[in-house]
Amino acid sequence: MPEWTWEYEGYDPAVERLRESLCTLGNGCFATRGAFPECRAGLVHCPGTYRAGCYNRLESTVAGRRVVNEDMVNLPNWLPLRFRVRSRGGTWGPWLTPDSAALLDHRQVLDLRRGLLVRTSRYRDRTAGVLGVEQIRLVHMADPHLAALRTVLTAENWSGDVEVESALDGDVTNINVHRYRALDRHHLAGVRTGAREPGTTWLSCRTSTSGIGIALAARTVVTGPPPSSSQLRPGRRHAAHRLVIPVVAGRPLEVEKTVALHTSRDAAIGDPLGAAVDRVTEAPDFATLLDSHTAAWRRMWRRADISIPGRAGRILRLHLFHVLQTLSPHTADLDVGVPARGLHGEAYRGHVFWDELFVLPYLNLHFPDVSRALLTYRHRRLDRACRSAAAIGRAGAMYPWQSGSDGREETQELHLNPRSGRWLPDNSRLQHHVGSAVAYNVWQYGEATGDTGFLYTRGAEMLVQIARFWMASAVFDPARGRYRIRGVVGPDEYHDAYPGAGRPGLDDNAYTNVTAAWVIARALDLLRRLPARHRQELFERVRLDGEELPKWEEVSRRMYVPFHQGVVSQFEGYGDLAELDWDAYRARYDSIRRLDRILEAEGDTVNRYKASKQADVLMLGYLFPPTELRSLFRRLGHHLDDEMWNRTVDYYLRRTSHGSTLSGVVHGWVLARVRRAEAWQYVHEALEADIADIQGGTTGEGIHLGAMAGTLDLVQRGLTGLAPRGDALSLDPVPLPALSEYGFTLSHRGHWGIGLRLHTGRLELAVPDSEESPLRVVLADRAVTVTPGETCVLQLPAN
Repeated sequence: MPEWTWEYEGYDPAVERLRESLCTLGNGCFATRGAFPECRAGLVHCPGTYRAGCYNRLESTVAGRRVVNEDMVNLPNWLPLRFRVRSRGGTWGPWLTPDSAALLDHRQVLDLRRGLLVRTSRYRDRTAGVLGVEQIRLVHMADPHLAALRTVLTAENWSGDVEVESALDGDVTNINVHRYRALDRHHLAGVRTGAREPGTTWLSCRTSTSGIGIALAARTVVTGPPPSSSQLRPGRRHAAHRLVIPVVAGRPLEVEKTVALHTSRDAAIGDPLGAAVDRVTEAPDFATLLDSHTAAWRRMWRRADISIPGRAGRILRLHLFHVLQTLSPHTADLDVGVPARGLHGEAYRGHVFWDELFVLPYLNLHFPDVSRALLTYRHRRLDRACRSAAAIGRAGAMYPWQSGSDGREETQELHLNPRSGRWLPDNSRLQHHVGSAVAYNVWQYGEATGDTGFLYTRGAEMLVQIARFWMASAVFDPARGRYRIRGVVGPDEYHDAYPGAGRPGLDDNAYTNVTAAWVIARALDLLRRLPARHRQELFERVRLDGEELPKWEEVSRRMYVPFHQGVVSQFEGYGDLAELDWDAYRARYDSIRRLDRILEAEGDTVNRYKASKQADVLMLGYLFPPTELRSLFRRLGHHLDDEMWNRTVDYYLRRTSHGSTLSGVVHGWVLARVRRAEAWQYVHEALEADIADIQGGTTGEGIHLGAMAGTLDLVQRGLTGLAPRGDALSLDPVPLPALSEYGFTLSHRGHWGIGLRLHTGRLELAVPDSEESPLRVVLADRAVTVTPGETCVLQLPAN
């Protein structure tokens, strides 16, 4: 396949949901899955349109318990466009769908350069003949409220009539995730439909509890032979436009469907329905929309494209495409976070976890306005995080593990094990380390952009309140002379309690404790850096007493870190757990990625074993370069040399099932620095995770956005050692034979479109001409200054 397209030949119902996810089109405001317009939702097809930040809360009864869940809502379906032909006897044949025997051939192409889904099919009607279908679909990247579908129908060797039905369907529910089937999934209420001559239908509704108004308007126009019949048919939950059109053999018939989508969360509108009808009425034709749409994509690719030869490069560009569709420049105008599964499906209910930890470092160097908006989403929910901390008797801000509309904890209370069919308590809300992820991103954004306007105000407020929470969580243990944090769950997620314990939570998760100490230290750094006026205002805003700060210094240096057998312990007591017979389980099961589900179905629990779902301790090697990690441990009074870190890496690699797509990203990143010969195995797995659906059907429920962005950042920062440091760019490239040649653009503090290319031990930096000061670049063995308009070629030392 060419490097800018992703192609599927033939129709295969077994993988249709996977293709629908990977062929999703979006613009950062809303996205639509790559479903067939002529097919309704069912066991094979799952059409879905999702607007960023559009949530609704429903109550269900599960396993005898009342549970409340907030979900990202599947909006009314704008895609429906079906067709059939009149037989020689004058009767209408069946509606043609790919699931019928009428399908002769099918091909689908995702055009990454232009943001298009292109589809060609051929159907054979039993009496009339063959009908060719060509479709181009777009979700407009320039106007975030428009989408369009152009369908070209061609009769092969016959003439007659074709009936086309273009519709808006409000009879939709959230059905994308089968294991949620026991929950109430009906989120839309008050559906109304209507029509406006000559060719516009509309549909309006609202979410049942959050009260978000939603409106769609569709304009359907025929180019070619004029319709012999045109009827607008608004119904109870469905608005259709039916047209009967004469066709002549070999002469294409074009049907253009243009759709406008508005919600009551949109800015600068009076009401969603009026805005949708007005926008679709004034929208230009498909050709004009296509031009402005592709121009918008061209501008984005200039700022973010990545160039790597071969299959790895094609996959990385697909990953980048989906990141940009979820978090585009339009996202900067919205109050939304980073949905873990993109806008591509309903898994995780569209919630915001810690995936921004893997996404923002990439966006910082390409779309800093989007990063700032995503951090502002967190700041708007800071007050709620402070109230959550207060509710458990602690100061500061306790961010939720899963966030949605308003910042309350959205983590489910029960989760279903599909293997056993049992609903089990969900204790993942104890992953308080999500607060450290927010703080890390605040700091990284400030370093990358120099945006002191944000860092000294909202950023400082978040950083200080998160540090306060860790201060309130850390309890001094006189026996150890250290501060300890108890009752948490780490990134591993498998272990949520000690074996046989009556309460959930673990003590002294190393990742949680070390990052908490780092957060407190960075908060102190920032407080020292703040200009006097900002410092005084911050102290007043958060009611911080300067006399607290010496204690902060002490805790940041005396946080407890557990060790056993010469390695960093995942948590206190990890070394006492039983060893698992990994070979036996690999022999018994096709996949042990979800080892927790396997053991629970066997009547056992993963809490008993030294087994991890994904990187936990090793996440420290992802967040911090080797020198910084050693310095952080030294500040805590521990000696972490290369030998101990390598032992720690080996130890957990042997005990990890890689049950998360993030696992390959982190392990590839860490191994690239310590044992690069083994790194490619994990990098390759991270690249293939979604396109090969290695998690066993999960990609059909939405792509894994953190893993996709993480693979991009693996090249951008992991392999280059790129770190923005004030006004300089620090680089420490590491060779990875399978990715020995690559190039990308980035931006840094006023320098837009810096070109970086690495090839055969040579690093090339091109700084575009501008009025900015020269760019300082620091390598391990030298520092150079590159003047705007110049290109610098550096020979790298052999490794």
